[in-house]
Amino acid sequence: MLIYTHEDCLAHEVPEGHPERAERLAFLMGHLERTGFLHDHSLQMAPTLPRGLIEVAHDSTLYDQLENETPEQGVSALDPDTWMSPRSLSASCHAAGAVWQGVNEVVSGDQARVFCAVRPPGHHAERAAAMGFCLLNSVAIAAVNALSLAAINRIAVLDFDVHHGNGTVDICRHDSRILVCSSFQHPFYPGRMHEIAQTNIVNTPLSAGASGDDFRRAVAASWWPAIEAHRPDLILISAGFDGHKLDDIAQLRLSEADYQWVTEEIVALADQYAGGRVVSALEGGYNLEALASSALVHLESLI
Repeated sequence: MLIYTHEDCLAHEVPEGHPERAERLAFLMGHLERTGFLHDHSLQMAPTLPRGLIEVAHDSTLYDQLENETPEQGVSALDPDTWMSPRSLSASCHAAGAVWQGVNEVVSGDQARVFCAVRPPGHHAERAAAMGFCLLNSVAIAAVNALSLAAINRIAVLDFDVHHGNGTVDICRHDSRILVCSSFQHPFYPGRMHEIAQTNIVNTPLSAGASGDDFRRAVAASWWPAIEAHRPDLILISAGFDGHKLDDIAQLRLSEADYQWVTEEIVALADQYAGGRVVSALEGGYNLEALASSALVHLESLI
């Protein structure tokens, strides 16, 4: 397995006490090192993504805003949740570059599975708006661009973050070649795009307090039939681990076993329809121990 990361993803700064902090990625990478996972798999620095490829998915006004709002030092707020520091835009471009490079690796056949250990997350970033800790939507950018590849005619984006992937829905909803499946606590942040009802958008809301069994039943009933009908050539995962029962940002009650289950099921469907091609990107997960242990079982299940 190939893992992409970049030092600028650690250099994206947020205010003291903000949940989406650099320690998330540092702790995860340390855990992968301590457990020996990195000894057996290739870790590479992610390339940056050119603006032209970003603007296949995002309006140019968003990139202009992020450039203009980049502070020379310290941090500045785009909204109460979403912050920028001097290297934040670079971090987002490298995060997007990681996912796009991962797509090229799996499509070329050099790798079957790729994981992108990056931050800031991306799935809340809409076509023309940064929000919810997210500046650029790495997974959606990769999905839209992947349709230009000769081997890729249909894509599935699977998002099991505790928050709804509103940005991915916004960017991909008008292209029937992209199936977007998102499970999320509801009602909850961001409270938008979850009401869209069309064949390529599968919204799977879960009540606060939902258990792992509730999650499994809902995903099995809504995602798997949609994927089987869509028959994707490529699967992209927005891998958020903030639905873990130890993560106090929300109120779902998932465990490592649930992340193992959903990943194994995704891999089986990828093997059946997509030549095994899966690229996964880190989204949420704010309890450090739960994030690290859940991400590790996700990675082990991917391989």
